[in-house]
Amino acid sequence: MSISIRTEEHPIEEQAEARHWSAEEFERLALDSASQVAVFDCDGTLWGGDAGYGFMAWSLEEGLVSRSTTDWIDTRYRAYRAGQVSEVEICGEMVQMYAGLHDRELRKAASRFFNELIRPRIFAEMVNLTAQLRSRGVELWAVSSTNRWVISEGVHDFGIPEERILAAEVRVDNGIITSELVDVPTGPGKAVALRRAGLPAPDAVFGNSIHDLAMLEMARHPFPVNPSPSLIAAASRHGWGYFRPHAAEGISAAVAGE
Repeated sequence: MSISIRTEEHPIEEQAEARHWSAEEFERLALDSASQVAVFDCDGTLWGGDAGYGFMAWSLEEGLVSRSTTDWIDTRYRAYRAGQVSEVEICGEMVQMYAGLHDRELRKAASRFFNELIRPRIFAEMVNLTAQLRSRGVELWAVSSTNRWVISEGVHDFGIPEERILAAEVRVDNGIITSELVDVPTGPGKAVALRRAGLPAPDAVFGNSIHDLAMLEMARHPFPVNPSPSLIAAASRHGWGYFRPHAAEGISAAVAGE
């Protein structure tokens, strides 16, 4: 399997009904709106591409898991793409596939993967925005259906601490990864995870796909960033605007499972 961080590069058509914010307008609106708490999706919002799928593919190529696990997750992912496996199921299985391995080794692997393949895709505008929000004392949170190992590594650049990460994860027992799911925040599950964390109505929420819609709807101020076609359609219905980072302009933001 060759690694591909999926960002299908072909022109896309935007729906005129959703207002396309300029970088300056987006920054002003975000800074004015987030007074206490700001919540960010990660893949496609803070950086380009799907780090969850990318880490899975990279893991298989690097031989981090057995041949039988490789065959199993490959079959399951193909079924997901065919609509036979749900988003929440595949996101959970893409964490459970590492059961039996050492948590310490997965953290090291996630760091190497992120540095090599994802960090170059970080959106500069989002780094700048989060830095300004932090300087104003705004509490930043990350919510993602990608595994916690990768997300923990990625959000270092944005100053989001470990205790404010809600991501797909399994229980770790004495340093060994188990298959027992702790959480898989995707779709409506992202809103559930935020409520469970004591955040029923964050000041601002930033997301890129229809899987972020539930938590965007719970925000006082929703900010679609690099939105997929399905999220643009939803933004149009809600009367929201959206922002497309410079590095993502002209690139399809289509998201699997929409």
